[in-house]
Amino acid sequence: MPNELGVEKLRAVCSSELMPCETTEERVPIEEIIGQERAVKALKFGLDIKERGFNIYAAGLPGSGRRTAVKGFLEEVAKSKPVPNDWCYVNNFSNPFEPRAIQLSPGRGNKFQKDMKSFIDEIRNILPKAFESEDYAKKREAVLRSVDEERKGLLSRLTAKAQREGFVLSRTPIGVLITPVVQGKPLTDEDFIGLPSQIRDEIEKKRERLKPELRRAMRQLRGLEKKISEKIQNLNQEVTAYAIDHIFDSIVEEHKEFPSVKTYLENVHNDILQNISQFIGEPEAPKTPFPVPWLKEASFRKYEVNMIVDNSDLKGAPVIVEFNPTHQNLFGRIEKEAQFGALTTDFTMIRGGSLHKANGGYLVLPVEELLRNLFSYESLKRCLMNEFVNIEEAGERLGFITTKGLRPEPIPLKVKVVLIGNPTLYHQLYILDKDFKEFFKVKADFDTTMNRTDENITKYASFVCTFCRKEKLKHLDSSGVAKIIEHSSRLARDQQKLSTRFGEIADIIREANFYAVQEKSKYVTASHVRKAIEEKVYRSSLTQEKIREMIERNVLLINTEGDAAGQVNGLSVLSLGDFSFGVPSRVTASIGLGREGIVDIQREAKLAGPIHTKGVMILSGYLAGKYAQEKPLTLSARLVFEQSYGMVEGDSASSTELYAILSALSNLPIKQSIAVTGSVNQKGEIQAIGGVNEKIEGFFEVCKVKSLTGEQGVIIPESNVANLMLKEEIVEAVKAGKFHISSVKTIDDGIEILTGVKAGKRRQDGTFKEGTVNHKVNKQLQMMAEKLKEFPGFAAKRGG
Repeated sequence: MPNELGVEKLRAVCSSELMPCETTEERVPIEEIIGQERAVKALKFGLDIKERGFNIYAAGLPGSGRRTAVKGFLEEVAKSKPVPNDWCYVNNFSNPFEPRAIQLSPGRGNKFQKDMKSFIDEIRNILPKAFESEDYAKKREAVLRSVDEERKGLLSRLTAKAQREGFVLSRTPIGVLITPVVQGKPLTDEDFIGLPSQIRDEIEKKRERLKPELRRAMRQLRGLEKKISEKIQNLNQEVTAYAIDHIFDSIVEEHKEFPSVKTYLENVHNDILQNISQFIGEPEAPKTPFPVPWLKEASFRKYEVNMIVDNSDLKGAPVIVEFNPTHQNLFGRIEKEAQFGALTTDFTMIRGGSLHKANGGYLVLPVEELLRNLFSYESLKRCLMNEFVNIEEAGERLGFITTKGLRPEPIPLKVKVVLIGNPTLYHQLYILDKDFKEFFKVKADFDTTMNRTDENITKYASFVCTFCRKEKLKHLDSSGVAKIIEHSSRLARDQQKLSTRFGEIADIIREANFYAVQEKSKYVTASHVRKAIEEKVYRSSLTQEKIREMIERNVLLINTEGDAAGQVNGLSVLSLGDFSFGVPSRVTASIGLGREGIVDIQREAKLAGPIHTKGVMILSGYLAGKYAQEKPLTLSARLVFEQSYGMVEGDSASSTELYAILSALSNLPIKQSIAVTGSVNQKGEIQAIGGVNEKIEGFFEVCKVKSLTGEQGVIIPESNVANLMLKEEIVEAVKAGKFHISSVKTIDDGIEILTGVKAGKRRQDGTFKEGTVNHKVNKQLQMMAEKLKEFPGFAAKRGG
């Protein structure tokens, strides 16, 4: 039966007297995520389980507070977790192209870096002094003297033997030459050529006999030179070791619990002993057309410690939120610097990414941005699979970079990744990416609504308190909180629900605070919240006002008074992204003889979507089931949304279209003061639709500009009554009897309201009571079927 709704069913009013506080200032701030028990349980499970692949996908619609909630939840959990280790890269002295990674306990990495810098600086200061000392000079002189005497004796013996053979030895830059002597005078090449051949041959024979002896002597000389070099080098290393070992032992002792550090320090010690010259003299910069002072320090870079992850300031596990997950931001990069037209790099230019910072903790990524950045998603999966994070150029994967570069040692990875995205992307990844289900096994589904219970209202007030304190806003009094609760139910589109789209609630609170500050009010009250809501609508409602103006000036034909057969006011919703509003549309039906059935003009013009087309086709099923049990359904009906020039989608107007057909068939006029919404099934039952509040408010606004008569109203599905959260203006109009809202379960209920005539039920003999709507419709269809028989050619043509 038709049911006119009372004001108590039009809006779930929240009384300020029932609020748990006089102001939110009295409430205790809340840290937990409210209204998301399912998501919180999934998050706890995903964070606690240690097995591989149980990373988390937080699914929810934008504005549901997913990101803020997840970050806050993770930060709270992370406080009780241990602080992960520091990581740094150091030089690999055996292969500089493969830097070594060193792991240290939290805070020790920074100390190790400073200790190494102090160690090298101190060595650079004390070594030159050690080699300038008199003690070193005496030892060096003694080494040179001992070897020099041995060298002089060898040269003396060789010279004496040469003189006995008639030669003299002369040292040249290219070696020792054997020069013949005749009559006490060394011969030049010209003199030698001028000698008789017999004498020349004799001299050559002597020279050949002397050469082996000379070669042996030269080998001994080179051995002595090498011996000098080795002794000097050993002396230098002894002096260096004596000068630096006490410092070296100190830094080794300081970091003895780290085997990798000890090994690295031993390599540093050996490298210093092998490259003493760079410490005892002023480092020479490469020769350039212009002075470059920093190049003098380049040779000491290899002793630096490059901190990749410094957790010295952390209290608990890290929580990293990367809003721009490019390949470099996630996995790090290797920087380069230009030197004389060429790009160079070394281990000191390695930079860590968000994955390095989150190692041992939690990494939060927006999945849309992750998928938008080339290589980021695939590289993330590879890191999770291998449990190592590599720093590499993204171009290397495509083979674009072929030059020799750094390959830093991979760092072991232990991280929990939380992806934040909408449910649609989750389903697409799950179906299309075979790896996704292996790495993201936990789904935390964030709901958009929560039950409107006393407990949740109390939590909502605590949320408002937390938000006001966090953003330093004025607190809300009980009336302001009550109005926020009502608006939350409006956003949830359900009297028994509250919205969890806290982003939109927060914006309303910010705007209400703005008006409270302007009025110098101590607290934000209901009037401020109401003004914030109204002003937000006003800023976006220009298009709605233009359409309303066109209806008022009869550019768009909508009647709100009188009656007409085959014409009904339907209701639809237009969405402009940030704002949705209801618009009445005139739906008309024309009836004629034929077998075409119901023709949807919108569909024929390709201006209808598939759901709308389905709704129209259901109408044929309803007519056939109710009126064509004893006769064929011989009908040609055409339906159209008048003055509609865009796509029509959805089935919420299917009951409206059916009312128009029934009116046209029965020739009973329909009240134009009433608008209708609701979908219908083949049994004639009215089904729920979306946007019921916007549709009612849209027709009310039109009636208001055309003058409220007290006869206007809207028919909605009974199953939508729980969704009503109408504007207070409409509630007041209904209370004053100026507007009416009725709910119906069936088509028969609706047609009775629209025509003022009983619908009529089928009697046992299959007929309807005379004078009812169904009787008139059935009679008209019977007459049309009989009339069509008078035109057999037409019937055969149409039937064929």
